[in-house]
Amino acid sequence: MDPFDDLLRGVRADGAVFGRSVLSPPWALRFTDGASMTLCVPLRGEGWIIPPGDGGDGGRPHAVRLGEVAIVRGPEPFVFADDPGAAARPHPPLDVRCGREQGGRGGSGGRGELDGRTVLMAGAYHVRGEVPRRLLRVLPPVVVVADHHDCGPLRDYFETQLAAERPGRQIVLDRLLDWLLVCTLREWFDRPESVPPAWYRALGDDVAGPALRAMHEAPDRPWTLTSLAAEARVSRTTLAKRFTELVGEPPLAYLTEWRMALAADLLTEPATTVDSVARRVGYADAFGFSTAFKRVRGMSPTAYRKEVTAVGA
Repeated sequence: MDPFDDLLRGVRADGAVFGRSVLSPPWALRFTDGASMTLCVPLRGEGWIIPPGDGGDGGRPHAVRLGEVAIVRGPEPFVFADDPGAAARPHPPLDVRCGREQGGRGGSGGRGELDGRTVLMAGAYHVRGEVPRRLLRVLPPVVVVADHHDCGPLRDYFETQLAAERPGRQIVLDRLLDWLLVCTLREWFDRPESVPPAWYRALGDDVAGPALRAMHEAPDRPWTLTSLAAEARVSRTTLAKRFTELVGEPPLAYLTEWRMALAADLLTEPATTVDSVARRVGYADAFGFSTAFKRVRGMSPTAYRKEVTAVGA
């Protein structure tokens, strides 16, 4: 287990195929899922992603060609069109969602949909929880990555599953989208021009990496600088210096932030108590946990739970 695994745990696609029925030129789809992230995979042809003008990217169109995958950060609607100037057309784009029910305008597709000149596979990701939101904070409005490395073989398998129309096909397609999301994020994080979270590159370090993995594998353990240094097989001084250089904060400060993110998600579960959450994130009692949580989050665990419950009601 590592920070990347933790960020994507529980993040699942709700996929759909948009083909001949809606992608006959001139075409433009407006995705209105309100999803935290949307994955766009052209299986035939190509298109342009036009993000909202206030989405941090100035509404600049991004080309997505065959052999590329795009991730669009939400929740604002965006347009996928055959032309970067589609926004200037007199007719508005067709509003679509990545749910199961598309009323014949998209949906799970079939052999006929694959016959179109342009075919788009898309998956909506509704990210709920403090832990996966840490991923959204480091993503730009639009990421476009070529899938010629780990992701390349998935494209053929997508088409095989779509054409076969076997039982359970939608579940298979959604899990393939999840796999493609992981591949695409790793590919983007590894790019020299990307700005991944500091811990991502620290994972490959011989000193900081083992300590990071240990904290994520067992956040409930009573970690100290000494025990974390033992995981990395270095001195406390070496770990503290190297970890801070790469991650931007000392090991125990990182551990506290990580535990509080986990705790924030655990507190949304109705069956948990503050005492049980405290133990699951490495605190011996509710008092010490509550003090740390309030210092990091600005409110007590009980107040946080009430606030989140009221928002979700």
